[in-house]
Formats: sequence, structure tokens, C-alpha cells
Amino acid sequence: MPVAKKKAAPKKKAPAKKAEASKKPSATPVKKAAPAAKAAPAKKAPAKKSAAPAPSRPRSAADGFSFHGIEPYQEKKGEEYMNETQQKHFRAILIAWKKELMEEVDRTLHYLQDEAANFPDPNDRASQESDFTMELRTRDRERKLIKKIEESLSAIDNGEYGYCESCGIEIGVRRLEARPTATLCIDCKTLDEIREKQRST
Repeated sequence: MPVAKKKAAPKKKAPAKKAEASKKPSATPVKKAAPAAKAAPAKKAPAKKSAAPAPSRPRSAADGFSFHGIEPYQEKKGEEYMNETQQKHFRAILIAWKKELMEEVDRTLHYLQDEAANFPDPNDRASQESDFTMELRTRDRERKLIKKIEESLSAIDNGEYGYCESCGIEIGVRRLEARPTATLCIDCKTLDEIREKQRST
């Protein structure tokens, strides 16, 4: 009698391995990244101050600096305008300024004498002549300024210093500190500049 064959038990399917398990583990264990620290709020850099424009005149007492070594004049309450103390102050400024300009004139004279040479190279000669021309132009402007300083000193002696030549009002201590040779008040000077522009156009 034939022996009945036992039915083979159905094979159980192995559970599918996760994709991550199929991958071979790396040699070095991967460390979990630390939680990112909260970035501190960035501090705003202070805005850079724009460079001050180059002054067209030496820094004066009106800017808060000593003018040719003389400190700004401190006005007193109820003080009479252009009194003896003020006249003495501005006389000292004008004399110191004139002395400084005269020293520059002497320096230029020595420079021209020492540097004068007959260069064989035309380019060197042209460069030297250009330098000399610039020096002489500067000294010519300063010569005219010395003349104005002398006129201002004469005005102090005559008691006319500090008053507008056009309208006769006070020019003002602060304006004279900025420009000791000023002969016009700010209003008359403005009108004079407007007329000058109209004539030139």
C-alpha cells in the first residue's frame, strides 16, 4: 500500500530586512550632530563717520583750535565790542600769522636757490620748472595775504578793525576768529559773492 507523501509545510517568508540593515555599517560610528546653538544677534557696527572735507584755510579758533598758537577769545557777558582786550587778542593773531608767512617766504627762497640746477634731461627740467611755478604761485598768494594782514593791523591802530567797510556794523568776534583779515560782515560778503558770480556769467 503506498505511503501517502506528507505535504511539505509551506516555507515562511523571512521578514524583509530594512534598507538600512542591508547596508554595511561604516567602520567609524557616526556621531549624532549636536543641536545647533542659537546664533547671537549680530551687533550693528557703528556707522563710520565720513571724512571731513579738507579746510580751505588753517584750522582756526572758530573751529575750537588755537590759531597760530593763540587760544580762542572767550567773550564775557556785557563786554564792549572790540575793546582793548579784544584788539590785543587779534593783534597777536595777525602778528603770529604774518611771522609764519614770512618764514614760508624765506623757506621758498632758500629752496629755489638750493634746488636750481641745469638738468640735461628735458623731462627733469620741465618737472623742476613746474615745481618752481607752483611754489611761486603759492608765495604770491601769501604775499597778498601779508598785505591784508598789514592793513588789518593798521585798522586796529585806527580803531576801525572789526567793523564792516560796507555797512559799518560789527563783523563779530567769531567771524574774525575764523578770518582775522575780514573787512565785510557776513551779509555784505554774501551779497558781494552773488554780484561776483553775476559778473562772471
